[in-house]
Amino acid sequence: MLLFAGLGAVLETLHGLKIGFYVDSGHQLRRLLWTLAHAHGTLLALMHVAFAAGLPSLGQWTERRLKLASFLLTDALLVLPLGFFLGGLGHTEVDPAPGVLLVPIGAAFLLAAVGTIVWSATIMVDGG
Repeated sequence: MLLFAGLGAVLETLHGLKIGFYVDSGHQLRRLLWTLAHAHGTLLALMHVAFAAGLPSLGQWTERRLKLASFLLTDALLVLPLGFFLGGLGHTEVDPAPGVLLVPIGAAFLLAAVGTIVWSATIMVDGG
């Protein structure tokens, strides 16, 4: 969470100091993608905290399912924001850089992690 909160502070500094490669009109796509990287990274870090805090009361966890959910959440935390960030590095005026192709992969990791968590929570509710 510290990394992505720090990224937000860097983005605010770039904006506040009117640094050209960030605020010039030709870089609106970069601003959007880097803001998305910051927001997704911060929210996914908060999801990690909520996941860890909810483990004792949410679902019946086998070691395998716990490792899988943790692995998928960690991969989503790394890949999704990285895709947004890399997409903003070498963008054209209207198209992101190829690094943005990591975003759907990170989204798939996130959906699989949430599915695993919901599945484990449902097992506890159903009692089996």
